[in-house]
Amino acid sequence: MASKTPQLETTKREEFGKGASRRLRRDGRLPVVVYGHGEAAIHATVDYHDTFLLVRGNPNALLNLQIDGGEQLVIVKDIQRNPLSRLVEHIDMLRVKADEKVEVDVQLEIVGEPFGVAIATLELMAITVLAPVSDIPETIQIDVEGVEDGSNLTVADIKFPEGVTTELDPEDVIVVVAEPQEVELPEPEEAGEEPAEDDAEEAGEGDDEE
Repeated sequence: MASKTPQLETTKREEFGKGASRRLRRDGRLPVVVYGHGEAAIHATVDYHDTFLLVRGNPNALLNLQIDGGEQLVIVKDIQRNPLSRLVEHIDMLRVKADEKVEVDVQLEIVGEPFGVAIATLELMAITVLAPVSDIPETIQIDVEGVEDGSNLTVADIKFPEGVTTELDPEDVIVVVAEPQEVELPEPEEAGEEPAEDDAEEAGEGDDEE
């Protein structure tokens, strides 16, 4: 596995705080924390560009860290981004072993075309699964080919990759297939529109009573 798993060199992090984090990012470094398996957390930095390329499009990336003079297998657990710039600011990494399974969130992907003009809509964008560390799927596909209007696909309809399971209720709806509905919008009232005849008469009667 070591030969196939991307490797990252780390540097021990000595400074903390927002100011220190900004300086690290200006120097092309990214703060990370490594935790799990009952061991103390390790705060380190990695090369920003190399790490960004490895985790881009793969939020559960498996990596081999060169840390404390040895190697540590980890998966990415949380990527924190700046809410405005969307630049990565910090990454949490979980220690793992090559022969274990881990709980991860995997993106769902619709494949195929429903019958006729029906469209398929995801009710969940991702699903929590238990997967082998060495074979975490990047996406889980849901085939909607030929599915008719009014159909719902549930967790039980998903064909999971080998070794991947979920504890979600098999009856939970994942995809809704339905024909698009036309919605008639009310026409806007024209400016200066004359009041209806009945309304005008009622208004006149009220004036007489006064």
